[in-house]
Amino acid sequence: MEHPSDRPAGSHEARDLTRTLMRTEFRERRSVTTELAATTVRRPPRSTREIENSLRRRLGLGRLGERLDPTPWLWGWLGPLVVTALAAVMRLVDLNHPTRLIFDETYYVKQAFSLLTLGYEGDWPAEDDDENDAINSRFADGDYSDLVSEADYVVHPQVGKWMIAVGLRLFGADNGAGWRFSAAIVGALSVLLLARTARRLFGSAALGTVAGLLLAIDGVHLTESRTSLLDVFLMFWVLVGFWCVLRDRDASRARLAHRTAPIRAAEESRAFHAAADAAARPAEPDRPAEPDRPAEPERRGRGVGVRWWLVGAGVALGLACGVKWSGIYAVAVFGVLAFAWDLSARRAIGERRWFTTSVVRGGIPAFVALVPTAALTYVASWASWFAHPGAYRRQWAADLRAAGEPVPRPWLPDWLNSWWDYHLAMWDFHNGLRSEHSYEAHPITWILQLRPTSFYWPENEPPPEACGAARCAEAITNLGNPVIWWLAVPALGVLLHTAIKGRDWRAWAILAGYAAMYLPWFAYAHRTVFSFYSVAFVPYVVLCLTFVVGWATGLLRPPPHTDGWLAAGPAASSRRGGWRTDEPTRLARFLTDDGSVRPTPTAWAILLAVVALAVVAAAFWWPLWSAQPVSYDFWRAHMWLPSWI
Repeated sequence: MEHPSDRPAGSHEARDLTRTLMRTEFRERRSVTTELAATTVRRPPRSTREIENSLRRRLGLGRLGERLDPTPWLWGWLGPLVVTALAAVMRLVDLNHPTRLIFDETYYVKQAFSLLTLGYEGDWPAEDDDENDAINSRFADGDYSDLVSEADYVVHPQVGKWMIAVGLRLFGADNGAGWRFSAAIVGALSVLLLARTARRLFGSAALGTVAGLLLAIDGVHLTESRTSLLDVFLMFWVLVGFWCVLRDRDASRARLAHRTAPIRAAEESRAFHAAADAAARPAEPDRPAEPDRPAEPERRGRGVGVRWWLVGAGVALGLACGVKWSGIYAVAVFGVLAFAWDLSARRAIGERRWFTTSVVRGGIPAFVALVPTAALTYVASWASWFAHPGAYRRQWAADLRAAGEPVPRPWLPDWLNSWWDYHLAMWDFHNGLRSEHSYEAHPITWILQLRPTSFYWPENEPPPEACGAARCAEAITNLGNPVIWWLAVPALGVLLHTAIKGRDWRAWAILAGYAAMYLPWFAYAHRTVFSFYSVAFVPYVVLCLTFVVGWATGLLRPPPHTDGWLAAGPAASSRRGGWRTDEPTRLARFLTDDGSVRPTPTAWAILLAVVALAVVAAAFWWPLWSAQPVSYDFWRAHMWLPSWI
């Protein structure tokens, strides 16, 4: 049939008929739209609690009031405590051996004793190495007469030495247990802290326990927990800061959801009533009504209040800087990480100007909570130096002023000017240290442990009866567990792929540890550096390997999906494990918090092989980590690479 609109354009009848048809069609569409609107109106707006739970899901959090099941909670403490007890035994047993100061203990132990005695680092004057050895021998015998009141020029702040001083106060300064007690306790506590961190990151008591065990049996961590150096204290405080930043991520996201939910509830309520009013209004018969424009949804970012976990991180990282200056890199990297997570959270919940809001309401408050706190903590750690006029350079500015000589930066108070000039002198030392050393190692070799540092090798070999062989050896070699370190190298590649391709926030968190405590050393590769500095990032080496083992076995569940940026996990992370549909057993609750994974035989083989090989390697190298008398051939059999000798 011919449509009226196909008739000649000049036909008035055709034009009238066309208008009538178009008007009828429009009324039909409007009636359908009104009916749909009425249907939508019948759905009531969500409550504030419902909206908050929805936001929490988008932010990767559990529902309000949701608590971890008692079984995985118990496993999450029991497993880490067991491996911590093992770590404590390995670090405290026969701690007095060797009975003399070894390696750089000659500096830090005597400086710690000076702090207890004088309140600042006094000098132990020695003309050469032989005289220094004699002073060390008298020190070990309880003769401290070589200490003089003249201040010594030291190039590291005081926090680590004050921590060593705790052991000296408790057990005396004339025995190795007193010298090394604090390092051993801090080493054991760091095992517990890492195990709990891994359990929180991966949602698995099993993976948390594995991470704690791997750290407990690593040679770099073990030898420095049994030697009174500063780096183990640096590692500990940075790890505490890392834990606090992780806790801040959850706490700030929970508060963001809580403060945003009432606003979204009010928006939904207004939209609901507006739609109801529009549906109830009668439409004019001959022309369409102008559609009501809903009010622009309020998407202004909400603040999250004082971020106390970041304040705690600032205190911990300020103490880390008070041990060694390299802690400042952790302040910078972890601060950027906290900002990136805030940015991701605001984007996930649909804030309209999420970047700007994150800078103003997330980044600036995070900076205030973290950086000034770390700076103030660092300055406060110099309290003893400020309080004692005899400390090194304490009176530098005042002495210049009294002598009538020009004082650099005269606008500063004398005490602050002296402190600042001391820091400039320390900076010149650290940046200009280029003396050759037989154990120096480029940072690129650290992750492969190609050039370990020898902490102890006595000049006089132990007698034959000490080991039952014609020639004996006794050594402390700061060599990482080869199974852990060598497997962690390819695991680092998998971690990078997962972070970039899979956008897993946990992978980014671990990489932040590498970025803070490892990468900066490449900027100082021109100076003399040693592989024992790697203890500062060994927790993240362990987390990296544990992450990949969990990924390969299916124990690592994908993180809850949020906005897909620094949040979503690999969809195939359970490829080697099956999902449970029956009631989870206690073992299943140990493997994952929800007990939903049933590992395949292949997955069990991977997990047990990594753990077993690492344990066997630790037993194999234990004598060389703890200065046990062994035959020279036994020692030589452990030197797999020429660079290890």
